[in-house]
Amino acid sequence: MIIQPLRAAPYEQTLTGMRTFTAERGDDTPDEIWLIEHPPVFTQGLAGKAEHVLTPGEIPVVRTERGGQITYHGPGQVVAYTLIDLRRHRLGVRDLVCRLEAGAIETCQAWGVQVVRKPGAPGLYRADGIGAPGAKIASLGLKITRGCSYHGIALNVDMDLEPFGRINPCGYAGLPVTDLSRSGAHPVPDLQSVALDFGQRLADHIERP
Repeated sequence: MIIQPLRAAPYEQTLTGMRTFTAERGDDTPDEIWLIEHPPVFTQGLAGKAEHVLTPGEIPVVRTERGGQITYHGPGQVVAYTLIDLRRHRLGVRDLVCRLEAGAIETCQAWGVQVVRKPGAPGLYRADGIGAPGAKIASLGLKITRGCSYHGIALNVDMDLEPFGRINPCGYAGLPVTDLSRSGAHPVPDLQSVALDFGQRLADHIERP
């Protein structure tokens, strides 16, 4: 497993790179995780509906082939693109989703933030006082082709959350969104440190027997 260090890159450049990597990979191509911070962009998944894009303003909207609805990527968020041969690891799609969520849960816990899953809604949510899902902190969307995945999971670290109010996040009107910083993370999270931890935990869970 190759974990590429965090870098800043435009979304469409990254999307082209993922498509090319997946189309050209062979049976022996090592899996990779790309850790990316994007400039502001809304991305619309295959199930995306136009009515969930409310007032995008100057932020571009890019349609993609991943699963899911509309979400936002921007500075202060780390997106882990998981370029994985599922057949090699004997994983189904749901298995991969669960492992990505587990890696993100551990990452948040390492910063003292408790997060939980929400039945029927991929991604992760900050746990409220009774352990129920509250504001969303991580979003997940994948594309599988020829048994290999691309796209991945985004974790909000310390970002301007205003753009989430311009959409119905993940297709849910009024869905509250948060990040590690606003969730009382300790120590204060910096993107580089979180990304390094995040990438390694994801790789560990993917490679777990």
